[in-house]
Amino acid sequence: MTTEPQNIRVGLFGIGLDTYWNQFPGLRERLEGYIATIRGKLGDADVISAGLVDTMGKAHDAAALFRTHDAKIVFLYVSTYALSSTVLPVVRNIPVVVLNLQPANAIDYAWFNSLGDRGKMTGEWLAFCQACAVPEIASVFNRAGIPFRQVTGTLDDPEAWEEIHGWVEAARVAATLASTRLGILGHYYNGMLDVYSDPMQIATSFGIDIEHLEIGELREIRRRVTDDEVKGKEEEFGREFQVTADCPPEEIVRAARTACAVERLVAQKRLGALAYYYEGTPGSEEEDIITSVIAGNSLLTARHVPVAGECEVKNAVAMKIMDAFGAGGSFSEFYAMDFNDQVILLGHDGPGHLAIAEGKPKLKPLGVYHGKPGKGLSVEMNVKHGPVTLLAVVQTGEGTLTLLAAEGASVAGPTLEIGNTNSRYRFPLNVKQFMEAWSRQGPAHHCAIGLGHIAPRIKKLASLLGLEFVQVC
Repeated sequence: MTTEPQNIRVGLFGIGLDTYWNQFPGLRERLEGYIATIRGKLGDADVISAGLVDTMGKAHDAAALFRTHDAKIVFLYVSTYALSSTVLPVVRNIPVVVLNLQPANAIDYAWFNSLGDRGKMTGEWLAFCQACAVPEIASVFNRAGIPFRQVTGTLDDPEAWEEIHGWVEAARVAATLASTRLGILGHYYNGMLDVYSDPMQIATSFGIDIEHLEIGELREIRRRVTDDEVKGKEEEFGREFQVTADCPPEEIVRAARTACAVERLVAQKRLGALAYYYEGTPGSEEEDIITSVIAGNSLLTARHVPVAGECEVKNAVAMKIMDAFGAGGSFSEFYAMDFNDQVILLGHDGPGHLAIAEGKPKLKPLGVYHGKPGKGLSVEMNVKHGPVTLLAVVQTGEGTLTLLAAEGASVAGPTLEIGNTNSRYRFPLNVKQFMEAWSRQGPAHHCAIGLGHIAPRIKKLASLLGLEFVQVC
């Protein structure tokens, strides 16, 4: 039913020059050992290794191997000097990261110069010759129009390995998006021009499938929900929420029935994300449905099916990205500025990501949904205190898409107890600076908030997808 975090296949190959092997005994085996070290450090990734590529024939074999196994990203380890002709056939039409990793911080010059045998000395130097071929490879990639990324360091460099694992994670998230079907239920909030977007652009930019849904289909599914299913969902509400004493029993039943129906629709359509908005005519069954979706949609959001209200398709994607990175991704908008404490309040009256809540979320009744028809149950929660990242998918004035991020912290303090998700956030910029820097990029008024500082990984995802990336702080 969901597109939960998935493992991906990662390609790995080293490059060398076959002329060297007879000239410098032991060099090839040493370089193959470096490739094995890299493979081991890639951890849980499903690594498809082509070994040491040192001829054009092996280059074409490596390309076929990666195509056959559907590698989503390839790591090119420059193990020594090698001809760029052995690289180009391997990395066409697949994201590539060039690994410029020496075996150690530096050559031991005194030991090296004491060897006395210039042949041995050259072989030793060639084992440290990673940087030699990198400019050549970069030149060829640039002239061939092949995007590439670089990681420079040593085989045991923690910073380099943080970068490498970040690329694996970004490729995994890109693959998750490419296997996601995003449902659109209803229509945009009328007049909310900033949320209007092009579903085709979303589909082509992220590889997402778009499924347009009928409110009538959800209505028919809801009619078939059994009392036993409703009872089970009520019990689930009791486990996942602190159901406040003022929640009318009939509202709990109504929300539980709708939650069962939406869950079944998601399963039938194999959705991995959902954007929705509808009003219906006063007193209609459609209005009854749409005013009782928040509790169930919050459960779905916590289970890798992020749900964005007001039919904010772009933000459903932002939420999916954050969730795929394991950060959560709660539907939010700017609520208020607190100049005394230099914090900004963000939240929303729609679904929250229960898995990233500070404490147990509360289920509360609202006598009115502000700006929307009807009344019903809503979720009140704070995002866990600590580091957070904000993400927005921005449609620019030029018609392109940008991933906009900011890193800050969810902090303790008073919030608005109005039955909405809302939290206090502090950023490296002060309130005035942050609001102006964020707004200057032209995002819609929604964003996704997730745990941790993951902007560097989002930047890598943008690179893999060919999108612009902006980080305001």
